[in-house]
Amino acid sequence: MNDAKIDIAGIIEVKKCPDFELNGDGENQNWALTEWINLPQRNLLSKILLTKTKVLYSENGIYFLFYCEDNEITATLNADFQDLWKEDVVEVFLWPDESVPVYFEYEISPLNYELPILVSNEKGDLVRWVPFHYHSDRKTRHATSVKGGRKMSYSKVSSWTAEFFLPFNLLRPLSNIPPRKGSKWRANMCRIDYQAGNAVLWSKGSIETSFHEYESFVTFSFQ
Repeated sequence: MNDAKIDIAGIIEVKKCPDFELNGDGENQNWALTEWINLPQRNLLSKILLTKTKVLYSENGIYFLFYCEDNEITATLNADFQDLWKEDVVEVFLWPDESVPVYFEYEISPLNYELPILVSNEKGDLVRWVPFHYHSDRKTRHATSVKGGRKMSYSKVSSWTAEFFLPFNLLRPLSNIPPRKGSKWRANMCRIDYQAGNAVLWSKGSIETSFHEYESFVTFSFQ
C-alpha cells in the first residue's frame, strides 16, 4: 500500500477534483485520484489496527475519507453536536492561517453523527464555537458504513468507513479561504477508538497529550 506523496517536512499534496456525492463506502471514482495516507497508531492496548485516510478538494470544499479497522462499534451518542470524542470517532483539524491560533475541528462517529466546531487555542485555553444558521451552502455532507457487522452500538465489526465534505463557506471567517493552487494549510487527521474504557489514538501529526497541539500539525499543499 502506497502513501500519498509526503516529503520529509510533513507536506501532504492535496489534489483537486470535481464535486461528487458521498454514500459512506468510499467507492466513488474520484477517490482514485489520490493515494491512501496511513495514520500512525500512537499507543497500543491490544493490537495494531489499520487507520488510513484520503483527502481531496474542489472549488467548493474539502473531502475526507477514513478507513478504520475495528472490532466493535463503541458509540452510543445519537445526535449531532454532542461530545463525540468520548466514544469512537475520527477527527480532522484545519488551520488555514498560522498567524492566529484559531482552527476548525470536525468529528464524525461510526453512527454518522457529527461535531463541527471552531476552536480558539490560546496556549491550551480552548474556546469552542458551533456554527449558526447551519444550512444551505454552509452545511457539511457526510456518510458512514461498516463491514463485518451492523451499524449500531456495540456491534462486532471488522472495520468502519467515513467520508465527508466540508464546504469552504463553513470555514469562514478563517483566513486563507478558499485555498488556491499553491496554498498551504496546517492540518491533522486523527482517530480515537475505545477498548474496554481505554482510548487508542491515531494521528498524522505527532502528539504528546492532545490532538490540539496545533504546532505539530502537518502541512496540506493544494495542487
